[in-house]
Amino acid sequence: MKYQCKNCGTSLGYDGLCWRCRAMKERQEVLAWTDEEIQEKLRHLAANADKLDDYRASEYATLCQLMEIRGICPPQLQRAALEAGAFSLAHLYYHAPADVRDGLILRLMETQSPHEAACLMECLAMQGDDRALEILLELERHPRPWRQQLYVDPSVYAQCGGWTFDGEGNRLQLNFDTSYALVKEEAGALFPTSRFPHILSAGMSASDSSSAGATPEKSPAGHSYSPVKIGRIRQDRCPHCGCSMADMLILDGRDKRLEFLGIDGIFTASCCPNCVGFSETSFSRYTLDGGSEPLYSELEISDVEDYLGRNGIEELSSNSYVLDNHPVPIFLGAGSEDLNTIGGFANWIQDWQYAVCPDCGRPMRYLAQIQWDTVLENMEGTLYIEFCPDCRVAAMIHQQT
Repeated sequence: MKYQCKNCGTSLGYDGLCWRCRAMKERQEVLAWTDEEIQEKLRHLAANADKLDDYRASEYATLCQLMEIRGICPPQLQRAALEAGAFSLAHLYYHAPADVRDGLILRLMETQSPHEAACLMECLAMQGDDRALEILLELERHPRPWRQQLYVDPSVYAQCGGWTFDGEGNRLQLNFDTSYALVKEEAGALFPTSRFPHILSAGMSASDSSSAGATPEKSPAGHSYSPVKIGRIRQDRCPHCGCSMADMLILDGRDKRLEFLGIDGIFTASCCPNCVGFSETSFSRYTLDGGSEPLYSELEISDVEDYLGRNGIEELSSNSYVLDNHPVPIFLGAGSEDLNTIGGFANWIQDWQYAVCPDCGRPMRYLAQIQWDTVLENMEGTLYIEFCPDCRVAAMIHQQT
């Protein structure tokens, strides 16, 4: 028997809501929590912090909802998690206070377990201050015995927190502490500000009502203008498969909402939308007047069939996603499989992955994520877009299960 989603009409094999509508319904329910309800949930989580390591527990789910959808994780909860030894959800410790940081360092220096050391380095990376950098740098220069059983160095674990360091100990920032969502023009704002007082950035206070990033002026036409566009057909074709090349992301960094990116002009990332799923990384070079030149793709196979064709390219370019008017929590994208976001943290399907700039050799900065099935029916995975602002090179990375 065939069913349809009771909200959007998508064909289903069961009676109820499709997964996208369920995700939106969950966000709406969490946004409707009152301050009193939030405080009660925080008290419950602190009293049951030993359950925050169990992804099957309701407490784990509530913690994710508070951090990712409401942008709330106060220091008292971070202290309770530290005391309980809950280290599997690293972003719980994002910008934690110094006493929590010192507790993480103490556990890290005492542990003999490679697994615990890996979790603690991720947590310390999320805390992310200069002392955290000093410790990870020290562990890179003078490895502990457990390092032999790990695949990568502490500088790679630092990337979990959106930064890393070079051999001299200089910090390299990889993420932005502001994030915006892309919404369908006809759907309106994702989060009305009247129901969204808490923005997760430095401090993560349950009572802080300030917004991260600039608040844009509304245009008379609402979403009729957007400084961001996903998928624009190009005239050139891919030399590997013959598919039309595409400008996968175009954004105008001069828009007030996007000033946090530091792009004083138009950024464009271009690739073959068909081959990018088969390549390790696709690169392009952009100019601030909107120009873009695809460079090359590190293809994993030699012969690629054009699976998109003309219909797929037209579907990609006809999407109606626009930039929302207000910032969202920086971990909203990290906890969502149905949202396209600019800035903040990504929902890495596999491990975090930062491309190396082919010009300067430094790790590139994470810019955006595009969920393929939001712009192409039956397409799986996520496209992550990164850039080197100094060399003006864009990178596109595909991941899927």
